[in-house]
Amino acid sequence: MIIIWAMVSLALFVMLFTVLLNLITFTRLIARPPEPHAQATLPGVSILVPARNEAAVIGETITRLLALDYPDFEVLILDDDSTDGTAEIARATAGDAPNLRIIKGAALPPGWLGKSWACHQLGGYARADLLIFADADVHWHPAALRSLVEAMQHHRADMLTVWPTQIMNTWAERLTVGLIMLVVGAYLPEIATRIIPGPLFAAANGQVIAFRRPVYLAIGGHSIVRDKIVEDVALARAVKKPGYKLMLVLGNRLISTRMYDGWPAIRDGFAKNILAGHGGLFMLLLSMIFHLLVFVAPWLWLALGGLLPHSPMWPVVPLILGLSGAIVRALTAALAHQPLLDGLLMPLSALLMTLITIRAVRWHLTGQTRWKGRTLIPPQANLVP
Repeated sequence: MIIIWAMVSLALFVMLFTVLLNLITFTRLIARPPEPHAQATLPGVSILVPARNEAAVIGETITRLLALDYPDFEVLILDDDSTDGTAEIARATAGDAPNLRIIKGAALPPGWLGKSWACHQLGGYARADLLIFADADVHWHPAALRSLVEAMQHHRADMLTVWPTQIMNTWAERLTVGLIMLVVGAYLPEIATRIIPGPLFAAANGQVIAFRRPVYLAIGGHSIVRDKIVEDVALARAVKKPGYKLMLVLGNRLISTRMYDGWPAIRDGFAKNILAGHGGLFMLLLSMIFHLLVFVAPWLWLALGGLLPHSPMWPVVPLILGLSGAIVRALTAALAHQPLLDGLLMPLSALLMTLITIRAVRWHLTGQTRWKGRTLIPPQANLVP
């Protein structure tokens, strides 16, 4: 038992160090007033939005995109075989906007997953030098596009990916969606993605990804991730492998999103990605055990330790470990404008993610992974390389 608690302590120390480093180094989008002399240096931008059954959000998204404060951009919306009137709402909202096009997507070919196929088509229609792939539920502040492009130019990035500020209106969202920033903030030193070459330190968020067009074409675009469920990370690795520069930024309320609107959507949305994101069944189960040990077990030990044979470590050690886990989660919340008190709810978050893991494993064993009305091909064929 001493070895287990020592390993938990080490894990918490590494996570605490990582999140403190990220609080210092992680680039945040900032709204700055436009500088007239810089206008000529801003490249043209194509904002590329795949949309499948997005009737609930597409109108607001288009309204926000057309209000962006940027001199030269186009918006392309690809209707990916929607059945809920997405295209009709998009056309009605767009009106006669000269810089917005709505494209009817082609049928999904064998061997492709839906989002990668939609993005591949959008890349072929885009006209600008800078390509930004963005989900249909992403909210754009008027200054967001300028801030994103300026960050990309300043750091000379070839690929830039944004972690939007998450809008979370229910307890289920706070307990699960908020953990996205735990993974990014406590497990991945952002600075390593910039200064360490090669694909080892590579991550991306498919909600917003920007490419310089020559780099996107050089790596093969979305065709190289046609069958990858976690296509965003695979793209990041493809960019870093030949030496191109990857950059991660925080949306900092300039770019935000509400990913899911309740527990059923959260459960299925995470379950479709979590196995591929871990690289296989063994790593997923190992991750589940790790998170239960780090974030749940100390509180169980604290609560039940009085019923067990006396240990000189109880109650001080389990209390320190439990609070350390809460502090790690609270600091990652601070990175992303989330409630700091959610750190105290981390044990509940770990338990909910365990339920999601069980669903993902069941889908994996039955080959029934589904999303937005499509059955995805078995995850074992879609692991990130």
